[in-house]
Amino acid sequence: MPIYEYVCGGCGHQLEKLQKMSADPITNCPECKKDTLSRKISASSFTLTGDGWYVTDFKDKKPKNDTKPAASEGKTAPPTPPTSKADS
Repeated sequence: MPIYEYVCGGCGHQLEKLQKMSADPITNCPECKKDTLSRKISASSFTLTGDGWYVTDFKDKKPKNDTKPAASEGKTAPPTPPTSKADS
């Protein structure tokens, strides 16, 4: 369950509330008792640390080049003619 931050538009009181994502936002301020409480937009405290999947799989945005260059670019050496003892 996420922790939501609220601020009162009437008195400026701020609070945090642990709520289900499906729960309706609270509107009644516990300090001034007015219906001026609104949910703040805040940064998440969820941080990925360590050497998990996101480092190895999604760290580089560049595609990996797995093709290996050919040593002779497809060219082969011409075959050597057989030598016979009769020619000598």
